[in-house]
Amino acid sequence: MTTYRPPRMKFGIFMGPFHRLEENPTVAFERDLELLERLDRFDFDEAWIGEHHSAGWEIIASPELFIVAAAERTKKLRLASGVLSLPYQHPLIVADRFVQIDHMTRGRAILGIGPGALSSDAYMLGINPLDQRRMMNEALDVIMRLFHGEVVTFETDWFRLHEARLQIAPYTHPHPPMAVAAAGSPAGAQAAGRHGIDMVSFAGLSEASGQALSRTWSWYEAAAGEAGHTVSRDQWRLGVPFHLADSREQAVAEAREGYERELVEYFGGTISSATQPDAATIEAGIEQGGAIVGTPDDAIAGIERLLEMTGGFGGFLARAHEWGTWEQTVRSYELFSRYVIPHFRGQLDAKRSSQEFVAATPDAKISRAAVEKAFSDAGIDVTSPEEQAAARRR
Repeated sequence: MTTYRPPRMKFGIFMGPFHRLEENPTVAFERDLELLERLDRFDFDEAWIGEHHSAGWEIIASPELFIVAAAERTKKLRLASGVLSLPYQHPLIVADRFVQIDHMTRGRAILGIGPGALSSDAYMLGINPLDQRRMMNEALDVIMRLFHGEVVTFETDWFRLHEARLQIAPYTHPHPPMAVAAAGSPAGAQAAGRHGIDMVSFAGLSEASGQALSRTWSWYEAAAGEAGHTVSRDQWRLGVPFHLADSREQAVAEAREGYERELVEYFGGTISSATQPDAATIEAGIEQGGAIVGTPDDAIAGIERLLEMTGGFGGFLARAHEWGTWEQTVRSYELFSRYVIPHFRGQLDAKRSSQEFVAATPDAKISRAAVEKAFSDAGIDVTSPEEQAAARRR
């Protein structure tokens, strides 16, 4: 299998977010916004903001509100709904509001959509989980028609439209960038492929995960081909959690308590009962490829492995977790920015080439004879090599 390697990989964060039950939600919202400010300065490309309505850990109910607030605090970071659950809202309202966000962010917004991840959300809304993927497709079809300027009359068992149209055209032509979450089933991949829009998947580094991701790509590509679209691997983003530190041992020690609490209390004890106690350790998570915990070199190796396993993709998203302290979390993203991102953007090649050229070319080195001549021309006694070196450093 030929591996696609993007000339400039996109890097971002997929922010559920995850906050412990004991957390002050007001302060947690503020910290989430501050993290996006840091990522903007750290040269990340994107931030994806989740929508959840239950279970107490993932507390953002409106990605749109959060995106607008974050847009005022950032300069270049692209801001995405990660993702809007289409069965929970009328498609005309989704399209209308996102066109407004497209204008207010000057084209920095991405409309990410999905069927809804938490069954508890659907339960409270009286929605049968078996209907959610059908409902997502019905809403997505209408949103695409509205984005392309159509007048839509359409009726289903859960919404109606009568000569509906957008009152303003999108800021971005022909419409804001879009993506569908594709996790587990073929529904998301096929919906994205049918409309030729981007796809977002969650990933692991195990062989089983690689096989599942390859199937997801094949569903996406096949659906796009049937609909007459050509899609590229640059349209595929994969999300993996990470925590980095200056050594692997330090990273594991920093992340252990937060990782294991989240796995047991939220993923195991709240939204699922599948997590076994003997698997709920950070060592097991690393061994099973569910997370990258270590140094920047470990992150580079993990992403390289993911590229080889899947055949390639265009964007890598950190699934945001607060496993360490605030300072440790910020340091983790800073290390990723300084040492991992430039590796996959080709930013180091020119620097290395220049260093190797100077190291191998005698005529390109600082000439002691030239320095001594400068002293002689000035009528000043030649200083020692140590003094000359000190003068150059100044």
